[in-house]
Amino acid sequence: MHRPDDDVFLTTEEVLEYLQVNLRTVYRLIKAGKIPAVRVGRQWRFRKRDIDRWLDGQRPSPATISTFAVGRKRVLVVDDEETMRDMLSRTLVMGDYEVETVGDGSTALERMRMGSYDLLVADLKMPGMDGLTLIQHARHIRANLPIIIVTGFSSESSAIEAVNLGVSGYLTKPFRIPEVLETARRALAG
Repeated sequence: MHRPDDDVFLTTEEVLEYLQVNLRTVYRLIKAGKIPAVRVGRQWRFRKRDIDRWLDGQRPSPATISTFAVGRKRVLVVDDEETMRDMLSRTLVMGDYEVETVGDGSTALERMRMGSYDLLVADLKMPGMDGLTLIQHARHIRANLPIIIVTGFSSESSAIEAVNLGVSGYLTKPFRIPEVLETARRALAG
């Protein structure tokens, strides 16, 4: 099926905005052959679907989850909204993290019991088990795990409760890619 955005080409400036990265990063990705680009005169053009395909390819398949690259930090993203999981995953992959996503707290705890993660990024408001309850249970699995809470509803009481549970960072929706990467970097630094 042909979608209208299949043949959409982006300029370098549009790619910078779309990926929320700097020019040096885009050139590095072009040179490494990671992002397909076409030279038109003195300008680069990028097919949007190629960029989306590259971003999707950065996410590990379930079969490779247990064989993560040595030295790369593993991040578990928990959010009931698929679009938010995808956005966070794509953002963290750009920061060179290995990312796994799940849609609820119970599945997150299951994954945490089966494997080791360096960072947990969890939505505060989810049906069933909310983010604060997830954090409490996660602390029983790994007491010192860095955790970032993501919420669209910043309230003083939830922020205080999250701090009391020892979260390493707090992102309020909407947020920009550099903010996510900086919060992850700080959380992992310690």
